[in-house]
Amino acid sequence: MTISTLIEPHHLCTRAEALECPSSVPHMPGVYAWWFAELANVPTGDALVRDGLRLLYVGIAPRAPTADGSISRRTLRDRIRYHYRGNAEGSTLRLTLGCLLGLELRRVGSGRRMTFSADEASISEWMATNAFVSWVTYDRPWEVERQLISEVSLPLNLDMNQSHPYWHVLSQLRRQARQQARELPVVAR
Repeated sequence: MTISTLIEPHHLCTRAEALECPSSVPHMPGVYAWWFAELANVPTGDALVRDGLRLLYVGIAPRAPTADGSISRRTLRDRIRYHYRGNAEGSTLRLTLGCLLGLELRRVGSGRRMTFSADEASISEWMATNAFVSWVTYDRPWEVERQLISEVSLPLNLDMNQSHPYWHVLSQLRRQARQQARELPVVAR
């Protein structure tokens, strides 16, 4: 796999396409890239642009093997669909987007999990209009993740991206959201 294959996609998938059955997103391992139409207050001057959309985040499925060598069974389809319709507890991308959209992070259920509760639907709606995804299948995506993050300006990636100028701002925003959530009452659902 080459980086250009991912950053110069032939097609950008919409939320509707990713969630349809059968889905066009492969049930295979690989690297995915998120392209955004608009995202206020995020520096995008160095971002790659395609059809007016900016590449701001990349992810992999599955994640790197654990110390004992076990590998998750997550696939591109699992991760992309979860980012489009899941919640902030299981999606770093949704956590970041909710914080950037000014939504209130809350502890839910037993109080150990944090989501945007009822506002998760707002994130999904926003993504339907503003977030598009491309991908490349690759059996060992963790082998190229670090290279992608180091070579491409990706302001929404935090892991392995401390040298990006937006890292401190975004880290602080997410830290504040979590702190505020800890101070608020738990939401039943």
